[in-house]
Amino acid sequence: MTSPVDPLRPGIEASDARRRAYDVIFGHESGPGRTFDVLLIVAILASVLAVMMESVGPVRTQWGGVLRAAEWFFTVLFTLEYVTRLWCVARPILYARSPLGIIDLLAILPTYISVLLPGGQVLAVVRILRVLRVFRILKLAQYTGEASVLLAALRASRYKITVFVFAVMTIVVVVGSLMFLIEGSASGFTSIPRGVYWAVVTLTTVGYGDIAPQTPLGQGLATVVMIMGYGIIAVPTGIVTAEIAYATRRNERPRRCAGCGREGHDPDAGFCKWCGGPLGSPGAPGVGHDTTNQGMGDAS
Repeated sequence: MTSPVDPLRPGIEASDARRRAYDVIFGHESGPGRTFDVLLIVAILASVLAVMMESVGPVRTQWGGVLRAAEWFFTVLFTLEYVTRLWCVARPILYARSPLGIIDLLAILPTYISVLLPGGQVLAVVRILRVLRVFRILKLAQYTGEASVLLAALRASRYKITVFVFAVMTIVVVVGSLMFLIEGSASGFTSIPRGVYWAVVTLTTVGYGDIAPQTPLGQGLATVVMIMGYGIIAVPTGIVTAEIAYATRRNERPRRCAGCGREGHDPDAGFCKWCGGPLGSPGAPGVGHDTTNQGMGDAS
């Protein structure tokens, strides 16, 4: 079986410099390629740290100039890297429109935007998304299969979750309105939106405590909402868990009897439920058995 052709790899007509640059920048198996990726991740983490530290007042007062210079240094460095990636691939447009290409572009734009929009450089923290390359560097690509199972489960449960969210929104509006009617502005429930805010905080069991009912009737309603919150939290968890279990079973290879060819056997079954022949190990297609014995078994 031939391996799939990489559409980004430069052809034999490309210069040696482009091919070598591609092997280093996009290659994850060779020593230079892995070294490049590790250094790139270190630079990404350092640039994100510089942006985060610049947002701290005392640090910005003392080291603001240094951090700003570091931010521009990393931006220029990532710009050169992005341009080099476009130069060494066979189809620059294909890479630029890929998810990683878009992330690479978004990683360098905020600093340039900050020239026209002061403070825009804080958006440079999107560079942390580029650390996703670590899955290739550390050979963790096998985990993407598990991620696909999770995404499939979330996609399958989106309608149930949507109905659940609308039900919760209805509950908090009703409860918030009742609490506004019961407590009033004297207890801090100055409006229905304020009551809805309290209902959301209470139903999600967050409980900031900045507003609380004072009357016995309001406290009784709050008790009901608190108890209801514990039950509601378990609903989306159960929905997603059930979909994950279903998606996992769907991805498993069905066990087929080599004698009669039927599927649908239990995961722990050792013999076919229809002809009685031995089955293979779970995940295997099955082990053949003598069809003459099968016929004798049927005859008996």
